[in-house]
Amino acid sequence: MADLDTDVRDLAIANRILAREGVVDAYGHVAIRHPERPDRYLLARSRSPERVTRADILEYTFDGEPAVKPSPKPYTERFIHGGVFEARPDLMACVHNHAYSVLPFSVSKTPLRPMWHTASGMGHIAPVWDIRDKFGDTNLLVVTVEQGRDLARALGNNVVALMRGHGCIVVGRTLQAAVITAINTMLNAQMLLAALQLGPVTYLSPGEVEKGLEMYYSPIMSTERAWEYYSGRCDLSDI
Repeated sequence: MADLDTDVRDLAIANRILAREGVVDAYGHVAIRHPERPDRYLLARSRSPERVTRADILEYTFDGEPAVKPSPKPYTERFIHGGVFEARPDLMACVHNHAYSVLPFSVSKTPLRPMWHTASGMGHIAPVWDIRDKFGDTNLLVVTVEQGRDLARALGNNVVALMRGHGCIVVGRTLQAAVITAINTMLNAQMLLAALQLGPVTYLSPGEVEKGLEMYYSPIMSTERAWEYYSGRCDLSDI
């Protein structure tokens, strides 16, 4: 139970960090796989991330059903997380956001690739998932189990997947890694948009990305140190 309590608190903190750094605003959410029930996940009730507390964290099955009913209003797009965790047993966390700097890459022919060494954690490519390809005209929200599964298939073994005209998902083997990668993906997109205005861009090579990924999950990079920094910038008094 101690591990679950810690994970619930960290998940609430993750919401605050993502809001503080501008990755999410009134919308967006982050989920973690349940530490004791790998066939379930933890996600806040429908609430702006900046206001999420431990008391808001709910437990869901992969089909998006609350484990305890009746339940407070859930996020409409909770099916994103169920689809990802079902398809990728290696993952422990998933961030869904609408970071403004990332969105242009979801609707253009210019791919979102890492050009900044700290962004190597986002991996080699960020595939673009277009909900219209399989589901026709929608409101672009992921509101069914099958839509969540289709998005997970587009993600494949990657770290980031863009959602055409909508946003993106960022996943990680730890909550800390997913949150920090989401921040760095947003910052990389900002810098890439600026660099593209200057002319051709030199991206990280495949080998540099591989070495960066290796470093990203090592003590050298220290996601714990980054987590300490970002959480220290938040008001956690009511968590």
